[in-house]
Amino acid sequence: MTIPEAYAACREIAKREAKNFYYSFRVLPAHKSDAMCAIYAFMRRADDISDDESMPIEQRREVMAQWVKAWRAARNGAPTNDPVFLAVNDSQKRFNISDTLLEELVQGTTMDLEPRPADAGRIQTFTTFDELYRYCYLVASVVGLVCIKVFGYTDPRAEKLAEETGVAFQLTNILRDVKEDAERGRIYLPLDMLSEFGVTVERVESLAGGAALQPQERAMLSALKARAEQYYQSSEKLLPMIDKDSRAALWVLVEIYHRLLYKIAAADNDVFSQRVSVPTAEKLWVLARGVAMALGNRVLG
Repeated sequence: MTIPEAYAACREIAKREAKNFYYSFRVLPAHKSDAMCAIYAFMRRADDISDDESMPIEQRREVMAQWVKAWRAARNGAPTNDPVFLAVNDSQKRFNISDTLLEELVQGTTMDLEPRPADAGRIQTFTTFDELYRYCYLVASVVGLVCIKVFGYTDPRAEKLAEETGVAFQLTNILRDVKEDAERGRIYLPLDMLSEFGVTVERVESLAGGAALQPQERAMLSALKARAEQYYQSSEKLLPMIDKDSRAALWVLVEIYHRLLYKIAAADNDVFSQRVSVPTAEKLWVLARGVAMALGNRVLG
């Protein structure tokens, strides 16, 4: 398989699966768009293995371990015909993406597969917001750090801002997916925040099962939304630090995710009775503005 063929295969994966991310890829120059599709396809493959509930968790651990072993071998020069490995290896070289970042990305994806202590209970939780932040770093901030490698930047302050922007995105995902995650035995709302508002893990399970939201529960969700809003401020500082030809892509991604947070607020934080989303027509409007921004940035040089 040639490198162009490998990138084309990754683009098909991104078109099919990426949703919010793919809207931002479309306003990048071709070589950067290719790299983002490769990185996304790599993440998607890892996520799919981790979340494949048709396999018991022990089997998923084994499949993941074999996949990671094959990727590391390909990264170190072993022959491979896997289009994702080929495209990611090429992107790493083009954009100086470190092995450490991709290893952290895999670590974040596999956190849900890690063996748990015997006394951990049947529900996966985080005790404090600091623990949740570490999780957000591994599953989202690392993605942001990879993205800015592709986008291009020179100011080292961009790295912390990209980290915090990733946390904003992941907190938005956590709010949107509270119901689905609880049904899968995962509650990402930290226990210290639940306790602050007098909410128990069992109560979150009841809400996922159809119980009516009470004021203190809406207040708890609003508090997490406020945390996300704080981190979205970092994205505003990050935008002018990114190379001009990539600013529109970052703007599109931030705009769509931030609009999702607005939708959650508009629903009075009710993320249980229906899944909150940004309508496709609205995403296309954001994309159109992003295209105009990208063209303007290219004209201005």
